[in-house]
Amino acid sequence: MNNFTSPDNGAVYDTKADSHSSTPLTPDRSHLQLAIDGMTCQACASRIEKVLNKKPAVYEVSVNFAGETANVDFDSTQATPEQVMEWVNKTGFVANIQAGDSLFEQTAKDTATEYPWRLIGLWICLVPFLVGMVGMLTGSGMAWMPPIWLQFIIATIVQFGLALPFYKSAWASIKGGLANMDVLVVIGTVTIWAYSTYLWLTHGDGSLNSLLQSGHVDAPAVYFEAGVMVIAFVRTGKYLEERTKKQSLNSIDLLLSLTPDEVEQQQPNGDFHNVALRDVQVGDILRAKQGSRVATDGIVIDGSGWCVESHLTGESVPLKKQEGSKLLAGALVENGSLLYRVSAKGSDTKLGDMVQALSDAQGSKADLARLADRVTAIFVPVVVTIALVTFGVTWWLTGMVDTALMHAVSVLVIACPCALGLATPAAIMAGMGVAARHGVWFKDAQSLEAAGNIDTVVMDKTGTLTIGKPTIVDHVMVDKSLVVDDVLQLAASVEAHASHPLATALVDTANNRHLPLMSVTDISVIKGAGIQAHIDGLGLIKVGTAAFANLTLPKLMPKAWQVASTVAVSINDEALGAFALADDLKADTPQAVAALQSAGINVILMSGDKQSVVDHVAGQLGIKQAYGKMSPRDKASQIALLQTAGHKVAMAGDGVNDAPAMATADASFAMFEGTDVAQHSASARLMGESLMHIDAAQKIAQATLRNIKQNLFFAFIYNCIGIPLAAFGFLNPMIAAAAMALSSISVLMNALRLTKFKTEVELENTVSNAHTDNAASTKI
Repeated sequence: MNNFTSPDNGAVYDTKADSHSSTPLTPDRSHLQLAIDGMTCQACASRIEKVLNKKPAVYEVSVNFAGETANVDFDSTQATPEQVMEWVNKTGFVANIQAGDSLFEQTAKDTATEYPWRLIGLWICLVPFLVGMVGMLTGSGMAWMPPIWLQFIIATIVQFGLALPFYKSAWASIKGGLANMDVLVVIGTVTIWAYSTYLWLTHGDGSLNSLLQSGHVDAPAVYFEAGVMVIAFVRTGKYLEERTKKQSLNSIDLLLSLTPDEVEQQQPNGDFHNVALRDVQVGDILRAKQGSRVATDGIVIDGSGWCVESHLTGESVPLKKQEGSKLLAGALVENGSLLYRVSAKGSDTKLGDMVQALSDAQGSKADLARLADRVTAIFVPVVVTIALVTFGVTWWLTGMVDTALMHAVSVLVIACPCALGLATPAAIMAGMGVAARHGVWFKDAQSLEAAGNIDTVVMDKTGTLTIGKPTIVDHVMVDKSLVVDDVLQLAASVEAHASHPLATALVDTANNRHLPLMSVTDISVIKGAGIQAHIDGLGLIKVGTAAFANLTLPKLMPKAWQVASTVAVSINDEALGAFALADDLKADTPQAVAALQSAGINVILMSGDKQSVVDHVAGQLGIKQAYGKMSPRDKASQIALLQTAGHKVAMAGDGVNDAPAMATADASFAMFEGTDVAQHSASARLMGESLMHIDAAQKIAQATLRNIKQNLFFAFIYNCIGIPLAAFGFLNPMIAAAAMALSSISVLMNALRLTKFKTEVELENTVSNAHTDNAASTKI
């Protein structure tokens, strides 16, 4: 991790190697997330990417228009975060570095609702024109329309005052080399204003008195109302779009709202005072009562109760909390009262980790977005060309310059690159938020996209399908004179340095039997086989598979040995004995496997355990393909073969030995409390112990991909139909502007449907609750 100090305010920014980037990191590669203000369409995001990608210090950049963020990987020896921010600012936007607890620090500007004064001013200016148009619809002709001189004043105020942001954005985009939607709006509305002004000024004898006395009967056919309405409609669409992105689609704000602003802090004299959460320090003692939320991560030191941690795990079942239990920030105290000591706050909490992970993931770009990016890069020049052709052809065919002008302006106004730009990121933001709500943390947009395309799921056995807490059910010693506890003590002393559930089971059993662990040296883990180490006075101790420990077990062993995992022990390659460890299936494993299979997903079991155990578990779950004695390399090779056959494969596991397979698979899921290596190798982390999270992840990813494709279809078909209609004169500029605004809003509304997504379990619970309520009402 590299620390940078701002020369302006002395603030320290942490930039770190980014595990979410698709490109391998170098020692000097740092990751930076920026909040971007001022983007109006996808072309703006493309312009920032174009500018930053030209910088030698920048490795990779991804700008998310919907999320208004930029993820930048850069060489920290060539540039500082402030320089990167300055490069963005020079493109005409405002970039702010998100540092430390910035996501948790809600400023007054963030939390307050900014009043849309400019939009209100636009609609006030539009009212006289709306009244006039009502008169036209009721048969009063132009009688209700304001005098032309007043139309000119209102249109000028709008065009060069209230519409100033359009000009700034358009000019900045032209300077950046990529024209955006605002360029089309400015060209169209300025053309309308200039043409109408020309007709008015050249009408009559040109004197001031003549201009002021222009009546409705002999007035020229001006179109001031068209320009005002276009600007008002487009600005209204932008305002609704911004509100939807920042409120309805923003899952991060919902997560941040889970922590209270004030907490009850215990004072030295034992009293409790309400203090601001930002003033709380690690080590302070806080109290959480029934109905309140836990403010920080902590350890319960007194009291008991039940907490719901569904915001992190996706599981709504209350968990018992008592002295010594861990508490997570954002958890709801459903019952009881808890006194806890703060162990982490803000971005250091599990909730903070989730917020940052979600922020990074929502800021990434899916492969499907590349198509929209390529189209928007050439969209504006193509539309301007079409508008010019429309103007020329229409003027040539009709001989009427005003008709030709209106057709051309309609083409400029109805064209909407925003809908294309929003199609993918809006759905990604919604899908990521839904996944997080269900306890699935996707690493980035590509990971979600990959999960939505899988047709095969490969699962490890221990800790994935099973609880991961095996117990010793039998043992066998090579020499009956050997004491079982002595062999267990040796095995546990070595296995204490491993992270596999079988190792944990041996260590826990030794501790329960009060067997002291011996000091070991020269520890070496052999993936897929076991672990070995030296113990002074004894020699080389090997603990692992029977073959690894040079042990040959009799063919006719009790049934327990056929369905249990075997851990053998040897000294200097002389076998001492073995332990049989059995692990129960997780309660919902059969349901999860059945759900995946019913969705057309082929479930395959691959384990390093012996084939008889693997076959037994596969038989219990109805899994047709099961492979035992698989080394980490074997798993990765088998997955590669499946991919060669055309399958899209996901791997679910929890251990170090699953990492190679996870890295090979198209998508991968790390189980809750899996090893760090597994979690870093996986494209998604499951925050609950339930295997139903995998089913939820796959279905949420599929729903998100469907939503993206629907959005892209809407955006493409809208432009493909709207532009020709406008060119042939079937749409006037006002209708075109309204349609353009509605196109972006329709894409956002479609993306919002994802937030209503429910898994099969949730639907079943809803139906069950409905039946319960109906039964209760019937009794009443």
